[in-house]
Amino acid sequence: MEVKGRVALVTGAASGIGRAYVEELLYQGAKVSLCDINTEKGEKLLESLVVRHGKDRVIFCQCDVTDYLQFEESFETTIAAFGHIDIVINNAGIMNDQFWELEVDINLNGVIRGTLLAQRFLGTDRGGRGGIVVNTGSNVSINPYVSVPIYSATKTAIVGLTRAFGDQYHVDLTGVKVLAICPNATDSNMVQNLGKQLLSARHEDAWRRDTASSIPQKAEHVAKALIHILSIGKSGSVWLVENGQPAREIIFQKH
Repeated sequence: MEVKGRVALVTGAASGIGRAYVEELLYQGAKVSLCDINTEKGEKLLESLVVRHGKDRVIFCQCDVTDYLQFEESFETTIAAFGHIDIVINNAGIMNDQFWELEVDINLNGVIRGTLLAQRFLGTDRGGRGGIVVNTGSNVSINPYVSVPIYSATKTAIVGLTRAFGDQYHVDLTGVKVLAICPNATDSNMVQNLGKQLLSARHEDAWRRDTASSIPQKAEHVAKALIHILSIGKSGSVWLVENGQPAREIIFQKH
């Protein structure tokens, strides 16, 4: 999909990879609805983006992806402002196995809500124009970390959800393509206090082993990979972006 002139809705957009997505989408000529639970950060980012890109190209929606009605309202507000939506980036996520129920609700259920809402508001079967959903997974979607088993489970599930909803069967029904981007460690604020994020302090040694070969990459690199994936990615495809290298598609054997 050509990004220029499109309308994108991005969750978890006020910081980290989400913010980099917003910046790159605007740079490429898209209009963007930045959606985040943190109103203070979101409105502050909006102010700076309006100065650079104009108030007609970017809006902020306060959005908790665990709250279906608020998430739904973000779609409605975006369509009211821009007329339609072409791209939905389900990016909001946390890594905290100690609060695993919230982690599941944000990382997995939030992506499910976002995908279903995209099918509802973008679907050709509902009067929409079709479009693309990109779900943000992780390198642990492909190779789980033993140190964060529940986080790994949520990100692995995103790949299964993407491959199933991305199948041509669903594309034919709704006109909505679904892809996944899976970055490894980036310079985001995902890991703030490791001791309070792991299920047990005993897992810290396992964390160091899991991440020993990981080279943190810039969030801006992941955002550029997103644009590449939007332009060439097929529905149902899963893309790994790690160690600052170009995105590569993960090929799954079908049985």
